[in-house]
Amino acid sequence: MPDGRSDGAASTLLISACPGPPACAAVHTYLFVDGLDMVARSDSRMAGLDPRRLLRPGGPLCPTDMPCNVDVAAQEQPEPGPDRLTIGVRLRGETVIWSDLMYPGLDGKVVEEAHFRLEQYLGEVERAYAALKDQLVIPPSEPGRVSNCVTTPTHSGGQARTPADAHGRCNAD
Repeated sequence: MPDGRSDGAASTLLISACPGPPACAAVHTYLFVDGLDMVARSDSRMAGLDPRRLLRPGGPLCPTDMPCNVDVAAQEQPEPGPDRLTIGVRLRGETVIWSDLMYPGLDGKVVEEAHFRLEQYLGEVERAYAALKDQLVIPPSEPGRVSNCVTTPTHSGGQARTPADAHGRCNAD
């Protein structure tokens, strides 16, 4: 599967959010992979989901050993529709893998997977959430994972923990 980076280096994630009205119809998340707007390049009719849902601690973008399918965007025009942009998120060692991607990279080749260094990935999710916390009312926990996602600790070497908990950033609900 073609990776986001042809040089084999880890991809970089940058997250930002649109504050909603009057700039846009609703608050939504931008997900930039290696400087490219992954949502817009995947489907220009889509807009990222609400950052309060995607970025919350223990939320759907928090990686676990168990692969998860995560809705990251929905059709925007004229109203949010049933069409969704869903990606796979999983943790393998110190690497977060986004799979089931389908957008053109800078070189014109289709990007199907992106690999992020765990520290950079979790740091960016945490940074983006902290930046939003003061601007937005954060609702109680909302379901964000769409299938087979385990939010209970996994067992590794006799210690019950999630891989993200070991790094002290994401906490399962």
